[in-house]
Amino acid sequence: MDNRYDILQLLRRVADGSATPEEALSQLKRAPFEDLGYAKVDLHRGVRQGAAEVIYGAGKTPEQIAGIAAAMGERGCQNILITRLSPEAAKLVAETVPLDYHPVPRVAIAYPGERRELGHIVVATGGTSDLPVAEEAALTAQVLGNRVTRLYDVGVAGLHRLLANLDPLMSARCVVAAAGMEGALASVIGGLVDCPVIAVPTSVGYGASFGGLSALLAMLNSCASGCSVVNIDNGFGAGYLAGMINQMEGLE
Repeated sequence: MDNRYDILQLLRRVADGSATPEEALSQLKRAPFEDLGYAKVDLHRGVRQGAAEVIYGAGKTPEQIAGIAAAMGERGCQNILITRLSPEAAKLVAETVPLDYHPVPRVAIAYPGERRELGHIVVATGGTSDLPVAEEAALTAQVLGNRVTRLYDVGVAGLHRLLANLDPLMSARCVVAAAGMEGALASVIGGLVDCPVIAVPTSVGYGASFGGLSALLAMLNSCASGCSVVNIDNGFGAGYLAGMINQMEGLE
């Protein structure tokens, strides 16, 4: 009972008489979270927010990550997203939990299963060095059931590369633009499309980029309308928000 679909099915069973109100209440009252001692796993987040809890891997031991994922998996959760997971930790977690690991963004999907592909999100990068952040965004959006098109290495140093891909940009319901250096890509895309643009400053760049701060400030000061900014290297936040925007009209 960890998502809205399951609750709707239960309520329909009460409506058609195949389940009693008391039985439904009993199921709904089952622990909304599970206390593992080191973590209180939010098992009802999918009901409240439409997506299951995401596990942030950095700072957790492989045993803790596996324990949290297993607790969710035992309740029927699929496609559990684990971010910032090192290859070494992923190898240990995979010994006890079904895991699909992506080394470039350091993202894993526990208990992988079928996923929907709704709407259309474009994830674009200024350069190849921005891929770890962009892939974190793209995989997050895909796990949340969105169709994603990747446009990588289309930065302003060679603007013709971006202009050669106007069709997917024009058909997108949301665009994620990840770029370091001076962070100009988001403004350029924002001036071309009629959908929201989520700018992701990355820490790619030389000394005066200040670990992504220059890109962050440039994106915050974008002249393009409809352009919002997330934190430096926060591909997950961009992908999650893009997925919410993409599905705001209740795509089926």
